[in-house]
Amino acid sequence: MPAPQEGFLLIADITGYTGYLSSSELEHAQEVLQTLLELLIEHTKPPLVISRLAGDAVISYALSAAAVQGQTFIEMIEDTYVAFRRSIDQMVINNQCDCRACKNIPTLDLKFFVHHGAFAIQRLSTQEELVGSDVNLIHRLLKNHVTEKTGFRAYTLYSDVAVQHMGLVDMCAKMPPHIEAYEHLGEVMTWVQDMHPVWEQKRAASRITIPPERVAVQVQAEIAMPPHLVWDYLVQPEYRKTLMGSDSQRIMNRSGGRVAPGSVYQCFHGKRIVTQTILEWRPFEQMTTEDLAMPNLYVLVDNRLVPTQTGTRLVHTWGKARGLLPMRLIGNAVLAMSAKSAQRHIEAFKQRIEADLAARGGAPQAAATIPPAEINQAAAASLAQSPIV
Repeated sequence: MPAPQEGFLLIADITGYTGYLSSSELEHAQEVLQTLLELLIEHTKPPLVISRLAGDAVISYALSAAAVQGQTFIEMIEDTYVAFRRSIDQMVINNQCDCRACKNIPTLDLKFFVHHGAFAIQRLSTQEELVGSDVNLIHRLLKNHVTEKTGFRAYTLYSDVAVQHMGLVDMCAKMPPHIEAYEHLGEVMTWVQDMHPVWEQKRAASRITIPPERVAVQVQAEIAMPPHLVWDYLVQPEYRKTLMGSDSQRIMNRSGGRVAPGSVYQCFHGKRIVTQTILEWRPFEQMTTEDLAMPNLYVLVDNRLVPTQTGTRLVHTWGKARGLLPMRLIGNAVLAMSAKSAQRHIEAFKQRIEADLAARGGAPQAAATIPPAEINQAAAASLAQSPIV
């Protein structure tokens, strides 16, 4: 028996296909589910490792030592849900079939289940089977009363144990608490996040940009890690200070326990404090701040993460100064002389986070690519119980 390890367990479960389907409709339903399973697999990124597929669910885990920050973990789940909803919308737009399976595409949705505990990893062929009482618990959580109690059709259910280990107590305080009771397990305390508002907010959000004619300084670096891990470092004051060339940083004005638009990084340069107010917060893609460098002098600072074949390109851009004319002239003159130091800082940031990741053993590799035949089999298995007429 393999030695037990501690970490996070995650199940992403597609729901929605119910009722009677003909044999031809089952074929269409299977094609849709296979496409959505492939999307979930693509979005299961390190430190998450895929254990296996179970019908219309993807089961994964992350060892505690390799885990990202709690907010980053939540944002990885939210990013997956947004991609799922976009895929559903695209299928509906492109669909020209009138069968019940294709008409039911808009009813498909996604639920996530997160728990922390001990588990052993048994390697069986190409799969990693997770075993242990905490594995049993998260599977039991799939059968719950969340929808009838809250009305949420798509949600993330966090066990209280997971919330505690990820440091999400403040962040989850606004989520509805929910208790499930199971035989031999007793009561299980959980917190529920409604995912539909996440999608609506992302779909409606506009994007802040710095036009080319307003760019004062732009530098970039190629970093050998995926965007979500670069993001996890980028948002932490301890590492962000290297990029900004400051002595230290701290975060103020969290919203519901989260860093979000309106939150402020205080950037300390000796006795001088630069306040950096977050205007744009797009996890794994973009963070834009409005920096008050001195009274009546404002500068937009934009960080973009661009996926590449070898990792991520971090593009760091300073806009031209805004404010009263005398201060604006001083600010733009200072920015014009800052390109070399900005390049040094971004290179120092790159070297520091790559060294830190290496010191921690590097990012765990995702499970081997799941063959299409196995995904097809999982989709077929999830529909095997549908009555055929």
